[in-house]
Amino acid sequence: MSAHTASDRNAVCMMDRCRTRAGIGIALLAGLVFGAGLILSGMTDPTVVLGFLDVAGVWNPSLAFVMGGAVGVTLVGFRLVARRPAPLCDVQFHLPQKRTLDARLLIGAALFGVGWGLSGYCPGPALTGLLAGNAEAGIVVAAMLAGAWLQRRTNRG
Repeated sequence: MSAHTASDRNAVCMMDRCRTRAGIGIALLAGLVFGAGLILSGMTDPTVVLGFLDVAGVWNPSLAFVMGGAVGVTLVGFRLVARRPAPLCDVQFHLPQKRTLDARLLIGAALFGVGWGLSGYCPGPALTGLLAGNAEAGIVVAAMLAGAWLQRRTNRG
């Protein structure tokens, strides 16, 4: 026999729904802020990214400044969040546990880098570009989804 009453279970269920709705709202807000930041910084323009990668041509350093700003904000944000016992909308943090490099990770990172270097899009700008109606970004998003599907199909470990 369970020690929890029906009232207890209902309260937990209501809390889970509240956390789920709050989590979706927070995720949407974070996505909007992230997308706005990408648009304002010009990172949704693939020529800016390709200009950064073209170190032998006309180099555009703006991506380095955007990345530096993002790393600074992240360092402060992670320190503040790490003081909490759990995230706002979950019972625990879900951080990567694996700390070793293996061939799968290195191959995946290489494929990501090649795709980024060829298209000028990484996932955030590609999704933002797609939502802005950029058909070229739609091709990149389709390739990302295909890669994610392939990874799930081949992930046995």
